[in-house]
Amino acid sequence: MLIGEVARRSGVSARMLRHYESLGLLRPSGRTGSGYREYSGEDIRRIFHIESLRSLGLSLREIGRALDDPGFTPSALVDDLIRQTRERIAAETELLTRLRRIDAAEPAGWEDVLQVVAFLQALGSKSAAARQRAALSSADGVPVPVEALVEAVLRETEPNVAGALRWALARSGDGGTALLAEGLGSPVAAVRERAVQALAEMPGDEAGARLRDALAHPDVVVRGHAALALGTRGVAEAGPTLVDMIVAGRNDTDAADALSVLASDTATADQIATRLVGRLTHDTTEAPARVRLTQALADIPGTTASRALVELSRDGDRAVALTATYLLQLRDAR
Repeated sequence: MLIGEVARRSGVSARMLRHYESLGLLRPSGRTGSGYREYSGEDIRRIFHIESLRSLGLSLREIGRALDDPGFTPSALVDDLIRQTRERIAAETELLTRLRRIDAAEPAGWEDVLQVVAFLQALGSKSAAARQRAALSSADGVPVPVEALVEAVLRETEPNVAGALRWALARSGDGGTALLAEGLGSPVAAVRERAVQALAEMPGDEAGARLRDALAHPDVVVRGHAALALGTRGVAEAGPTLVDMIVAGRNDTDAADALSVLASDTATADQIATRLVGRLTHDTTEAPARVRLTQALADIPGTTASRALVELSRDGDRAVALTATYLLQLRDAR
């Protein structure tokens, strides 16, 4: 079979067939009397073998080794190809993500594009100072890709940088709220905590709704941060979780402060005082927790809290009685 017919049947151009021959990959079995290349059935099979290996990403040199070396074992080469392909896919995915984030920032011109690129590079820097400067640069009107900012918030371990990133995210609007809520489902506890801390600083009703949902989260740390944020916003639903925090001794001082914010009217104050007293008198409440619950009554106004402190001043636990007596003196002095 002559080269033109081979090219037609195989789909490989005559020029490429000659190139294969020049590299020693392909050797036509014969020549016609006029000197034209003549290919046998075995030659055709070799062409298809070459093309098949090319489709796997092998170089022509690697193909030559694979076809001509009797001792060649493909496993190591295939493993290497898998590694290279994964690295290429990762690089392309990273590029696609970067392009999407630039597009999401809606740059008005090339200057904006360059600013976004610089911002993304700084967010990914190993330098904490560079990451912090990137977060603070949002105050200068730099277009901020919210998705990248949320990702940075969820992975940041440096407290000062994390605070700057949360501030920048809160300034960017509520676009990151849903992404932060997804972070609450992370299998990594630290990521869940960063997500709820950032949600606590996000403005708007959507963030408040996400925080209320977080009150039922299985992670006690997430529930605690959500309750503190909602308590300072005056959301009464946070009350039971705040009391639980006082009993457990987790951020109990902050929880008591949040309860005092909630006790802004007589009815709510009496409800909170009743809940605190209920836990105080529960059989399973241990002595240190009873002292913390008594202390929490200090800033709860109203007659219910006052009557409870009078009763507690006669409590059999000396620490509770002394604490209640001291708090009554402070209330009388006001």
